[in-house]
Amino acid sequence: MADKGEEQRRATPAATPSVAPSAVPSTAPSAAPAGPAAEPPVPPARPLDSIDRDILRILQTDGRASIRSVAERVHVSRANAYARINRLVEDGVIRGFGARVDHERAGQGASAYITLKIVQNSWRTVREQLQALPGATHIALVSGDFDVLLLVHTPDNRALRELVLTRIQSIPEVLSTRTLLVFEETDLGPRPDRSAELA
Repeated sequence: MADKGEEQRRATPAATPSVAPSAVPSTAPSAAPAGPAAEPPVPPARPLDSIDRDILRILQTDGRASIRSVAERVHVSRANAYARINRLVEDGVIRGFGARVDHERAGQGASAYITLKIVQNSWRTVREQLQALPGATHIALVSGDFDVLLLVHTPDNRALRELVLTRIQSIPEVLSTRTLLVFEETDLGPRPDRSAELA
């Protein structure tokens, strides 16, 4: 979708040099986060064994699976399964439990990937503002011709246009955007019949 005002450059504020945090590789795009706003380091996750990976596949396929069901399917006690799931949550391997939604049937008929070029060292500032957008479901800092990839779902194209032109392009650190309409999408989440392939 060619939005009015897309690819429009704004004056670039002076970038303040800083040391990129160790979590960002040296090959990251120029929009690496500034040092003073660095987030606290996350402790490394403990190694996963085959039972942990089986539990993850089950919960990705059915987030409502009971502890008893999980324990039976991976052949451990309920106490063991409970402890393993708790450890996966504590280690940040499992970030939450949620529903996989058909956005069109849920009243969000327009979907788009939006690419953004942003001011150097403004990633965390931009991310906070993008997270507050209605319908934003995925945000990634990437390398290449643009800096940020954003996936949004909106009720219709008018709402999508308003989101891009009014909300996203008004963020001072956003230099330009490009909108890619999604005509059809398929969720490639784990399926029970693929458990052997993924082992």
